[in-house]
Amino acid sequence: MAPSAIPDSPSPPTVSDNEENNLQQFFVLHKALPRKSSRKVSGPGKTRRKIDLSPASPKSEGKSGANHVEEEDDCYYEQLRVEAFNAVWSEIETKIKDVLREINISAFDEVHRWVCECFSTIKSSGTPEAVRPYPLVTDINCKQIFTALVLTKNIEFVDDLLTFEELGLHLKSKGCHVANLSSLDFSAKNGIGGCLRSLLRQLVMVSLDAPDIAVLASWYSEQENYNNPSVVIIGDMERCSGSVLAEFILMLREWVVKIPIILVMGVATTIDAPRNLLPSNALKHLCPFKFSLGSPYERMDAIVEAVLLKTCFGFNVGHKVVFFLRNYFQRQDGTVTSFIKAFKIACAKHFSTEPLSFLCRDLLNDDSEGFWSEKCALLPEVMLKNAFSFPSCQRCKMTEGTSENLASGLFELKKLQKNWSSVVLCLHEVGKFQKMHLLDIVCEALDPATYNKNASDNHLGIGNGFSKSSPSDCCLHAGQYSGKSKGGIISQVVRRVRDLPVALLSQLLNIWRKHTKGISEIHDKVKELQSMLKFEDNGKSLKQDSKDTPKRPSSRGTMNMEDKKTVNEKSATLMEYMIVNYLQPIECIPFHEIICFKNVELLQSPFHSMGIFLDPLSVSSRTM
Repeated sequence: MAPSAIPDSPSPPTVSDNEENNLQQFFVLHKALPRKSSRKVSGPGKTRRKIDLSPASPKSEGKSGANHVEEEDDCYYEQLRVEAFNAVWSEIETKIKDVLREINISAFDEVHRWVCECFSTIKSSGTPEAVRPYPLVTDINCKQIFTALVLTKNIEFVDDLLTFEELGLHLKSKGCHVANLSSLDFSAKNGIGGCLRSLLRQLVMVSLDAPDIAVLASWYSEQENYNNPSVVIIGDMERCSGSVLAEFILMLREWVVKIPIILVMGVATTIDAPRNLLPSNALKHLCPFKFSLGSPYERMDAIVEAVLLKTCFGFNVGHKVVFFLRNYFQRQDGTVTSFIKAFKIACAKHFSTEPLSFLCRDLLNDDSEGFWSEKCALLPEVMLKNAFSFPSCQRCKMTEGTSENLASGLFELKKLQKNWSSVVLCLHEVGKFQKMHLLDIVCEALDPATYNKNASDNHLGIGNGFSKSSPSDCCLHAGQYSGKSKGGIISQVVRRVRDLPVALLSQLLNIWRKHTKGISEIHDKVKELQSMLKFEDNGKSLKQDSKDTPKRPSSRGTMNMEDKKTVNEKSATLMEYMIVNYLQPIECIPFHEIICFKNVELLQSPFHSMGIFLDPLSVSSRTM
């Protein structure tokens, strides 16, 4: 999928001209109502800058000074929320583009190398003395049309089109002449003239009522053009009219000597799709090569990792919303574009309904507790009362609603979120051995009910033996976590750690060491496990080399298995410890309401209006 798969929906409160996405009504940020407990709160606020966005009117002149200040505050903070949404979504959108570009770049480079090889083969078949760049060729292969069949693995055609647009830009940046054609250019209504007209418009930069391929041949024979390959990309080949596409191929075959065009065609289902669409007289002129893009779930996992785990954008979603987004992604045939659109709606809904959401923007910064203390000190009293009226604060019985406590809470929120992300990434590294999807792991890891149950079951201090004196002290009762909810994904991950071969375990610990840099306690334990693994391997090699006394235990590198568990068991124990102590869902953290959208009913309403009905808690899993 291409980075440009991000829907270009407008940021609030502008109106979109894009009829395709026609979701502008969901991106208007209305003035949020304060919580019930703080609607009638009044009193002087802290000194701060005011912005009056509403024009003066006779009615406003008659209002009391207090009401005028309140309206002024509402306008000011509403504007802050609009600006915060624009900033946060811009960062998310940019990150998604970057991630998808990184996924595609290797496949795009592979296609470019192939194009260059094909072009080199075509050039080497010509007669050097000829005036024209490519006279009659002698190699029978060069009389065929080199054709790349790019398998997109059943990505919905919207993603396909955007992917091949990005491929076209990539090939252009490498010096190729590129024309991107779509199924609309190969419709039975427009006939061969439609695709030829689009081809001339993109390559020759001319628009002709009666298009003639001779114009393209004349353009290509010019010195500045024939030293670069010409590529025609058809991103949605299966949606084309078979007869028109066949006629286009036969026309290119007739002109292959003068215009050695290289075809790139997107195939969404199977590699045999061209055989089902085209007649044999067209197929025989194609010289096909197969390429594959990543699966929809690979792209989705990359987006989830970048947006929800590795970077703090100041916006997150609750577990019911994640379930809804996952199910929407699956019901839309793995369309990443649709997932991103739904995620943007969730983001806009959050900023339109949460009065304190303007603070999300500051989470983009690499801040400190001092930064938050200064920021929260500027909030008016009504905002502080709003913050401490959150259910998450009331559950923790946070009674002293001071700006210092709010600052401390927001700083802690960001820290705990980073810890949660690190553990999820560690879980996913194990899940990869079983082809688990990151999105499924995130759905379970965000469930507060599962976390609260495990925290209650282990309240006596799971992991108290994790002293820093000896790596052997990090033992827990085997299966303390994995024995529960045996059908759960996380439980499967823990059990898998116990079964890993030494080579895979060593590889896993190396990756864990990178993911846990922000949690010093866990990071140190991972290094200890790596040392134990090297220690054990060294002992085995010494035993094998000691041919004179094969039964005598080596003085170096031997492990007393009666007193110490295996490295696999200790690694699983460490995984359990990370889960119980650091896998704290955002909905279990005070003040999470400021940055977390969890009103799935509010998110469902736009989709219900489009005739899409999904159960947000459905946990059906589909392999794509």
